[in-house]
Amino acid sequence: MAEQTLNVPQLVVFIVLAFLGVRWYLRKPAAGSTRPTGQSHGVRIDPAQIDQVAQMFPQLDRRQIAWDLQRNGGNVSATTERVLTGRRLDTPPPSFNPPAPRAASTAQSATPAAKPTKPDLITRYNLASRVGVASEAAASDSASKPKAWSADRNERQANMQRKREEMILAARRKMEAQEKGKAKASGTSAS
Repeated sequence: MAEQTLNVPQLVVFIVLAFLGVRWYLRKPAAGSTRPTGQSHGVRIDPAQIDQVAQMFPQLDRRQIAWDLQRNGGNVSATTERVLTGRRLDTPPPSFNPPAPRAASTAQSATPAAKPTKPDLITRYNLASRVGVASEAAASDSASKPKAWSADRNERQANMQRKREEMILAARRKMEAQEKGKAKASGTSAS
């Protein structure tokens, strides 16, 4: 009569297969489960992440942003990339409840509104004295300046600063002309 025995390699293979079988069985979702895929991972979305995406894309619904962040594991860049490529965010199911905004985040969003805004370019570059200059004087001034590239670093910097100032002033004049044109158009249409 031959007696069968288990040797060590057979025992190790049996234990590994049993472990994998139990693991697979316990991971298998129930057939009646209605949990969304993002919630099954237990990802917790920070309201600051929703605020970050909502500030970049104010036209999007905060609930849709929260749903997309929940589904992609809280990856803000993936949600941003999805919006930038033109794909729409999915509509969340009615059972989805996004995290409520924190009181601190609403206080932070109110604080920047109270801060003074950055000054316009005229104020930033101290061009207020040159705003009233006529466009002919600016054109003759730009025609008298040399257009060649200079070997002197300071002269190049001065030329670049002068060109920047001229561009700012030209844009200002163009904007004023457009506003005057709109005012005239609205004034004639109202009459």
